[in-house]
Amino acid sequence: MRRDDLPPLEALRSFDAAARHLSFTRAAEELFVTQSAVSKQVIALESALAVRLFERKTRALALTTAGERLHRATETAFAELRAAAAELRGGEEPTITLSTTQAFASFWLIPRLADFRRSHPGIDIRISADTRLADLERGRFDAAVRYMPDRNAPATALRLFGGTVLPVVSPAYLKKSARALAKPADLVHHILLVYEGEKQRLPWLSWPVWLEMAGVADLRPAGSIAFNQYEPAIRAAVDGQGVALATQALVADLLKQGKLVAPLPQRFSNPRSYYLILADRAAANPAVEPFRLWLASQVEVDAGSTALPARRRP
Repeated sequence: MRRDDLPPLEALRSFDAAARHLSFTRAAEELFVTQSAVSKQVIALESALAVRLFERKTRALALTTAGERLHRATETAFAELRAAAAELRGGEEPTITLSTTQAFASFWLIPRLADFRRSHPGIDIRISADTRLADLERGRFDAAVRYMPDRNAPATALRLFGGTVLPVVSPAYLKKSARALAKPADLVHHILLVYEGEKQRLPWLSWPVWLEMAGVADLRPAGSIAFNQYEPAIRAAVDGQGVALATQALVADLLKQGKLVAPLPQRFSNPRSYYLILADRAAANPAVEPFRLWLASQVEVDAGSTALPARRRP
């Protein structure tokens, strides 16, 4: 490749998708190609640039320093190309692009989207659910829902709800086990579903921390199943595989539907909440404000109180 040549567009698209998802498989699903096709495009791009873009770990990908640099460039470039194409086409429906976590999208947002579509049929929504934080200003997103310390929330952020943590389990599991689960010490007879993907960053979703706060730090359960993602841990609880630690607001619908129950009275809060964060350019998008107001109304309905913006700092 000559110095003044750009890499092939398809290779850049494959790299961009893989960098956002940190997964060749999920990138392939987004692009409607095979996983091997994405892998080959990335390898060809690495060869053309003479740098490694990914650290290939067991069942995981991580961007190298060069990969992070290139991804910042592709995010910006593709966002500008999409914006230009939309402007040239004209007449398209207003669209909001939202970055959020897989758990928030799956358990809270998606079940409510039908209501938004009914009240705002002329607004399209594009959702990117990922564990990696998107750069709002460099990327292609109008807004993001982030789980963050209250003290770090921007003054203009909309606080959705906090992160009260509690054990949850399916009624079918309790019936099958035939063992009591009325106090923390009873967990010694049960299977714990362990979310260990964010052990250091989210310690309040760690069983050892919860057990210590509940006064049974030395408890040894009957067994455990570990997950590196939050969503499958909760799905396993719904399927009757054991007892999981859950963020109360995210599983509120599952509790109302009776798919999960919270048999223990202990409720522990953590210093983080879910916030809607807007990109600087969001003010120019007519789809953003209706979506923000709708989110606030949904939170009000759920909690019985109005979601307030983060406290402004002096």
